[in-house]
Amino acid sequence: MVAHRNIMLWLAALVILGSCAAQTPIVIWHGMGDSCCNPLSMGSIKSLIQKNINGVYVKSLEIGSNVAEDTENGFFMNVNKQIDMVCQQLANDKNLSNGYNAIGFSQGGQFLRAIAQKCPTPPMLNLISVGGQHQGVYGFPKCPGDNGTICNLVRKMLNYGVYVSFVQDNLVQAEYWQDPLNEEEYRAKSVFLADINQERPTKNMTYKENLLKLKNMVLVMFLQDTMVQPKESEWFGFYEPGQTEKLYNMTQSDLYKNDYLGLKTLYQSGRITFLSSDSDHLRFTDDWFINNIIKRFLV
Repeated sequence: MVAHRNIMLWLAALVILGSCAAQTPIVIWHGMGDSCCNPLSMGSIKSLIQKNINGVYVKSLEIGSNVAEDTENGFFMNVNKQIDMVCQQLANDKNLSNGYNAIGFSQGGQFLRAIAQKCPTPPMLNLISVGGQHQGVYGFPKCPGDNGTICNLVRKMLNYGVYVSFVQDNLVQAEYWQDPLNEEEYRAKSVFLADINQERPTKNMTYKENLLKLKNMVLVMFLQDTMVQPKESEWFGFYEPGQTEKLYNMTQSDLYKNDYLGLKTLYQSGRITFLSSDSDHLRFTDDWFINNIIKRFLV
């Protein structure tokens, strides 16, 4: 009887370990003014995921050596440098070697898309962008959290000249700023967004090749968004060139029609999902996140 009981316990342990091992790891990247480990934001999201997916490994990206640096770097570290740092972090994490799902919040959404395009190893399986500004922004209406001093500095730098090289190289929000009244200068001087959106004369076709490796791209738009201008950027929409009122959607964009990035291929193969939340920027309930994100794409 003792031997039989020990065998049963051993088999049960194998089942539990196998179940945990089968869970795909998750990488999350916070937005502007936030950090990897804020208990009211990314810390809460990490806990919510872990409560609903038994044994899952969740990596919340930290850009810098501490929370303060992580927060500041979300404003003042060149995005391309951040991408390089994260690529190295992911490559060095043995928990991710067989692949991972990625969830980006606000600017973390387009940053993780850049990771998918530039760093295919380890493989990103599903990309979930929660309020990411994939066609950029044209406006800086307000700033989250207790970052008033930083936000005032950001506004001054944007007013100084968003496409001035010093601003482009040192201000994160300038690097995904798209001026529909001056598209030519944007394409010529944007150091980040114009590159990952294939808007330069020379196309990097490995970006398309790598993005097409995704199983799914999930795009979440907040219908009452007062942070992102225009909110349609969260679904790859933006202002038509030359004005700031009329908008185009993803399928009407040159980015989609030319398929330099693979959006058309992804969409026509059923691998792009558009979701919405009838709320302000990043304002969603636990139930919404569980039902729309965790249950549909992470388990």
